Amino acid sequence: MQKALVIGIDDYSFAPLSGCVNDATSVAQLLEKNGDGSPNFDVRQVNNVGTKAELKRLVNELFSSPVETALFYYSGHGYRNENGGYIVTPDYQKDDEGVAMAELLQIVNKSKATNKIVILDCCNSGVFGSGIFSDNLTEIGEGVTILTASMGHESAVEVNGHGIFTNLLLSALSGAAANINGNITPGSIYSYIDQALDAWEQRPVFKTNTHCFVNIRKVNPSIDLSVLRKITEYFPDIEDVFQLNPSFEFTNSLDYKNEVIDAKNVKIMKDLQKMESVGLVKPIETDHMYFAAMESKGCQLTPLGYHYWQLVKKRRI
Repeated sequence: MQKALVIGIDDYSFAPLSGCVNDATSVAQLLEKNGDGSPNFDVRQVNNVGTKAELKRLVNELFSSPVETALFYYSGHGYRNENGGYIVTPDYQKDDEGVAMAELLQIVNKSKATNKIVILDCCNSGVFGSGIFSDNLTEIGEGVTILTASMGHESAVEVNGHGIFTNLLLSALSGAAANINGNITPGSIYSYIDQALDAWEQRPVFKTNTHCFVNIRKVNPSIDLSVLRKITEYFPDIEDVFQLNPSFEFTNSLDYKNEVIDAKNVKIMKDLQKMESVGLVKPIETDHMYFAAMESKGCQLTPLGYHYWQLVKKRRI
């Protein structure tokens, strides 16, 4: 079982925002279902939480039960002073800025959920779990993963109705951060966002204390898994070359090099071309699989192909 609390706050009297509820709504919609429409997270979206007490109550409810994964997403104002970082609520006042990030992390660390994921799109969000202010309060507990929009001293920017960070997060969740199997993890999301933002922009922060990544969402695989699993059939050894000839190419004329089209070989060729399209296989001494077949050359696994060959061999796919 997976549950998620998604919060967006725009209604600040002292400094209104315009994209946070949009952020929360879009994130909630993607988390609720996988790419094939199957159920994913049981999502509770709460917009414009008015008080610190209400925010803490909601966070405590999220992390109170022993589910497989509990995910907290927040978009709104963040604040930092000499005492630490804060998630700011509309009842903000001087010397009582909001829910302390250190207190929030304590709630997360104590959770009975197996996997705890926190995603913050707010200014100074990199303070969360940083250990800058009090090591005993901000140590990241086991099973905790944190993804923030900016470093502890940076602002988080809104553009065109969404935060820059969340706009990239949405692309990542939609499939841009998926692996060949269609799995999207916190690590792959961070990698995608990290590459999209240059050195002069706000820098995302990723912190984790976990022995394995959990899938946040699944989309349709870029190659049918039944085809992918044939990789060890076509390449019994990881260094093998699969020899081709004109009988594998369906456009071959019947007498080209005395090789007649073979329906079984054509089917294999289509599988190999699908593997090539996702970077698992490459033709030898030519740029195209077509020429590899017509010139009786071959194909072999790429470094990425080695990786997936091993996963199939170990029956992990």
